[in-house]
Amino acid sequence: MSTAAAAVTARLRAAGCVFPEDEAALLLSTARTSAELTAMVERRADGHPLEHVLGWAEFSGLRIGVEPGVFVPRRRTEFLVRQALDARPEATLVVDLCCGTGAVGAALAAGLGGEVALYAADVDPAAVRCARRNVEAYGGRVYEGDLFAPLPGELRGRIGILAANVPYVPTGDVELLPAEARIHEPLVALDGGVDGLDVLRRVTAQARSWLAPGGCLLFETSERQAAAAVEAVERGGLVPRVATSDEWYATVVIGSRSARSCGDTASGDPRSPTTSTSSAVV
Repeated sequence: MSTAAAAVTARLRAAGCVFPEDEAALLLSTARTSAELTAMVERRADGHPLEHVLGWAEFSGLRIGVEPGVFVPRRRTEFLVRQALDARPEATLVVDLCCGTGAVGAALAAGLGGEVALYAADVDPAAVRCARRNVEAYGGRVYEGDLFAPLPGELRGRIGILAANVPYVPTGDVELLPAEARIHEPLVALDGGVDGLDVLRRVTAQARSWLAPGGCLLFETSERQAAAAVEAVERGGLVPRVATSDEWYATVVIGSRSARSCGDTASGDPRSPTTSTSSAVV
């Protein structure tokens, strides 16, 4: 370990960082000057999210631009991307709602390849500015506004994959989040209302009219919220399925416009949700 790496690691360890060696390596490889490195190390030591300090996050094999004050894409959300790609590998129209940095939309566009029409939307102006850097690299468009409201009406009934990374932390639990999220990420990207599902219910109430036949709505939730989330999907006229990953501690609910899309091969009552479990994301 070089002298500089040792010094940065020691500073980060003293500040309570869990993986000081790994973070030191990232900071050293990103900083362009010694002065910049010093500033970055001090910001990280003061509790700023590493991704805000670096200016990027790794997500689904991509380097996603991240700006201060914007929700940082979580690695567990790669499980949602994989579920979407497995469910609709032929999709040609993708929408990323509550897009934040646009990481999910960018990863879907990269994974689908070919001619994919990508649209994204977020209510937070800072997120929209950040997302444009990431989404426009794939020829996508980003809109500012509340959920479906800013999307072009011509998309209605045509969306193959609708990824909605809605906030789902119950209001009373926000104060329990790590300081990095609670202090440095926008509340609108975290707080999902009393039971955490307020925004989700608004999405499921409208999603069916925007999806193409066989199109899929996908969103993350917690294990304890899954049953209520499935009910919201059913009330919205979609067929639900729950997928979980033990490795990534991720729960994704998928709603489709028909009983046989999105990998739903269950027989019997098409209203009954199926559950699949994955121990790894491959």
